[in-house]
Amino acid sequence: MAEKTDWEARAANLLKAELKRHGVTYAGLAERLNALGVPEKEANIRNKLSRGKFSAAFLLACLEAIGSQTLHLR
Repeated sequence: MAEKTDWEARAANLLKAELKRHGVTYAGLAERLNALGVPEKEANIRNKLSRGKFSAAFLLACLEAIGSQTLHLR
């Protein structure tokens, strides 16, 4: 299995930080995404964030689902 690139790691860490900042677990994120019509399971979310392999569309859906109004890149 290939290692995460710096960009993939940064994207995953950014999303994990936003989840923590909003107090949302992977299970809670799965529920919120499903409510938005984005079918995801907790295990799939955990795998995506672990690998750092997910689309910009997934990132945006997650940010919308947790109600993130701003994104801190640093």
